[in-house]
Amino acid sequence: MELKNHILELIRRASTDLPPDVEERLKRAYEEADEGSTEKSVFNVILENVKLARENSTPICQDTGHVIFYVNYPYGMKEWEITEEIKKATIEATEKNYLRPNAVDPVTGKNSGNNVGKNAPYITYHCWDKDYIEFKLMLKGGGSENVGAQYKLPNAELKAGRDLEGVRKVIIDAVTKAQGFGCAPGTIGVGIGGDRGVSYLLSKKTFFRKMGSNNENPVLAEFEDRLEKELNELGIGPMGFGGKTTVLDVFVDAQHRHPATYYVSVSYMCWAFRRKTMRIMSNGEVEYDD
Repeated sequence: MELKNHILELIRRASTDLPPDVEERLKRAYEEADEGSTEKSVFNVILENVKLARENSTPICQDTGHVIFYVNYPYGMKEWEITEEIKKATIEATEKNYLRPNAVDPVTGKNSGNNVGKNAPYITYHCWDKDYIEFKLMLKGGGSENVGAQYKLPNAELKAGRDLEGVRKVIIDAVTKAQGFGCAPGTIGVGIGGDRGVSYLLSKKTFFRKMGSNNENPVLAEFEDRLEKELNELGIGPMGFGGKTTVLDVFVDAQHRHPATYYVSVSYMCWAFRRKTMRIMSNGEVEYDD
C-alpha cells in the first residue's frame, strides 16, 4: 500500500507539474518572441496553462499520454510485486483524473478504462547495486508520438549517408514533416545505432536529460547544438504558427550497431514535457527529482 501511494504521487506530479527546466525554457522562448506576434501569444497561453495545472493539481494536457516507467531496483526486490503496485497506482491515478483512460486493445478496439493492459503501463526493469529503488516516469502524448520517425541509412531520397551528416539530414526531415502536429515546440530525442527496437528505446531515454545539457561526447554535444540552431531556423514555431522557437532542445545518443545496419530513430516530445523521478531510500525517505 505504501509503495502504491508513493507511485500515485509520482504520477500526480508528472501529470500536473511541468519540470522547472522545461518551464524556464518555455519562458525564454516567450521572451525571445516578437512583441504582438502569434508566437508570443501562444507561449503566453502555454505558460498560463502550466501555472493553472500546478495550482489546481490538474493535468497539463488533456492527453495524459502513454505511461512509461524505468525502474532501477536493489537486489532482493521482486519485479512482479513492483509491477502490481504500479498497476494499482495507475488505476487509482485514472480514477482521480490524473490520467485519462488511454489503453486501447488494438484487436477489439475496447478501452480498458484504467490505463492497464498488455504493456500498459510499459515498464523497463534494471537490478543495480544501490540500496534504494528509483522510478523514472515519462508520460508520452499520442500526438507527439505520431510524428516520431525512424530512418535506415543510407537514404537515397534525402542523399543521407552513413555518417553524422546523414543523421543531420534525416532529423531535419523528421522535424520539417512534423510541422506543428506534435504540439510544437517539441524536444527532439535521437537514438543512433542498435536495431530498430533498441534505436527507438535509446531515443526516448534521452528525454530524462535536463534542458540545456549536452552529451558527454564532445562530437555529439557540438552536433546537438548545431541541430537546435538549424531546427529553430525552420520557422515552424509553436503549434506550427511560425516563429523563432520550433524545438526546445535536441538530445542525441549513439550505440553500437551491426555492420549491415544504420538506424536513426527520432522521438518527438511535445511542449508538455512530462517526466519525473522518485527515489525511495533504504530508510524510507522519498526524494523527487524533475
